[in-house]
Amino acid sequence: MQRRTFLAAAVAPILSAQTERILDTHLHLRADPESCFAHMHGCGVTHAVLLTRAEDEDKAKRAMEKRPGIFVRSVAADPSQPSGAQAIRSALNAGAASIGEIKYNLPVDSPEMLRLYDIAAELKAPLMMHFEGPPNVFSEGYERFDKVLRSHPKTHFLGHGPLFWAHISADVPANKGYPAGPVKPGGWSDRLLADFPNFHADLSANSGRNALARDPDFARGFLARHQDKLVFGSDCPCTDGNGGGTKAPCIARATLEMSRQLASPAVFRKLAWENGARLFGFK
Repeated sequence: MQRRTFLAAAVAPILSAQTERILDTHLHLRADPESCFAHMHGCGVTHAVLLTRAEDEDKAKRAMEKRPGIFVRSVAADPSQPSGAQAIRSALNAGAASIGEIKYNLPVDSPEMLRLYDIAAELKAPLMMHFEGPPNVFSEGYERFDKVLRSHPKTHFLGHGPLFWAHISADVPANKGYPAGPVKPGGWSDRLLADFPNFHADLSANSGRNALARDPDFARGFLARHQDKLVFGSDCPCTDGNGGGTKAPCIARATLEMSRQLASPAVFRKLAWENGARLFGFK
């Protein structure tokens, strides 16, 4: 199927039956928490992981209490700061479900990051990593991440970001976060997902959407191959789940629609609900 078919489908309505549960594992807490729910309602999402900073605990709790059972909280703090790791530990002990997203200019094998991985394993909290290359470098050293996965088998990581998704291909253009065209088999991310039970991936943002759209034939096999390791997420800037406030379609809608077309119904259920519910503790 040609790429333009998917781009056209991205703007089509994808609201599903009210009985269908869809979990957004990458919804940033907004200045107005009500706009989080507006985005979910607009794109057909029923539940979400709220990505928050440690200092936003009270605001996140108010949003969660207003709609019980709809949200869980993920927490992030700069691990290079003296209070960062402790703030994350405290939030997890107070009920946060996960760590992330971790998006800091630190090597993946730095002492500060290793400390976070240990906390995640100890408190059984999945940890979402944002991998990005120049000019903005976050989680430097993705080419060494296999060593982290091997040394921390009890930590469940989720890969996310332009560098992660560019590496589904063995051919990665330099300094190009959103590659176009066919995927060359043997990519680093594909291999890590296959080799390590504790590595998962978050299909969010334009980087995740682009990974599905650039080579639909490869994407079909990728979704089937890693059907137990992938979770849907939005990381979408639009205000209403319909592209409001932006000049582009809603990323969540586009990703959900492409996933429906590329995956079997059973695999789509895993991506849209089952895998994320298991990782983040939804019933």
